[in-house]
Amino acid sequence: MPPWYYKVAGNYKTVRSIQMNILRHLLFAFSFLIAIVGCNNRQEKSDSKKESQQEPKITFQKKLKLQGISFSITATGEGSIKQLSIQPSGLEIDNREILMDIDGQIVNAEIEDLNSDGFPELMIYTMSAGSGSYGNVIAYSVNNGKSVSQVYLPDLSENSQASAGYMGHDEFSIVETRLGRRFPIYKEADSNSKPTGGTRQITYRLEDGEASRLFVIDQISEF
Repeated sequence: MPPWYYKVAGNYKTVRSIQMNILRHLLFAFSFLIAIVGCNNRQEKSDSKKESQQEPKITFQKKLKLQGISFSITATGEGSIKQLSIQPSGLEIDNREILMDIDGQIVNAEIEDLNSDGFPELMIYTMSAGSGSYGNVIAYSVNNGKSVSQVYLPDLSENSQASAGYMGHDEFSIVETRLGRRFPIYKEADSNSKPTGGTRQITYRLEDGEASRLFVIDQISEF
């Protein structure tokens, strides 16, 4: 072979070597870039999963205790429907957590022995969403220290004297051994924001019903 052939062949090998080195570097850089993108995607998915697993917002929390029995009340959620948890403690047989959905929000909770049997009753006061702000009571009574049963509160519409002029805005509280309820009275032409009929106060006593305990209207007064 002529000398120029070897020179050309050598140059070809050098160029080829350089091209291969460049290709290897490009492949390495590409692989590195893919790895970074993959890590970022995994991190974003992990962050998204953590956000979805975050604890729900607590809107009400209170612990009440009487006569050796306690209740931990927690409400969570941000919409009009909240999730209510009631965890009893100190009962002889059944201390299972009570779970339910409620409409609106919890405004307060109290505990008292309303029927003077040596065991407490739990009252949780709720207020519905919207301009009406209709109140309600979720109540539980302790059965001889062993378990709890829900107490029934009759709808106000079942009593014509109590419900006349009623348009919500209830306030509940314990009055000695009675459940007290107070709300403004609306006349026919009144707007929701301006009742002119005064205030009605109702007290309920706790009685034993056929299936469960219930609240019975004890007294109605207006002022």
